[in-house]
Amino acid sequence: MQVNPNQLLVEHDPEQGRFEIHIEAYVAELNYSMLNGVMTITHTGVPHVLEGQGIASRLTQAALEYARQQNYRVFPLCSFAQVYIRRHPEYQALVR
Repeated sequence: MQVNPNQLLVEHDPEQGRFEIHIEAYVAELNYSMLNGVMTITHTGVPHVLEGQGIASRLTQAALEYARQQNYRVFPLCSFAQVYIRRHPEYQALVR
């Protein structure tokens, strides 16, 4: 299944601490927790059938933009988020 990640709608559920992208019956997710103005990104998951298409990057970008807009600091506990931030220096200032 091929998708264009730039055309996907990222949904944010702050009560669950989750960003999601729904594609047919599949759900890709980024989970986080909040404490004292720090967003800890704990997990990024994409169903195997959708891997390698930039979906996790799209979720991570959405989470980091949200953190920036809310003036949150970010602690990337998730290894994918760590690599994403390393590769995108525009988000490095968010890291606590």
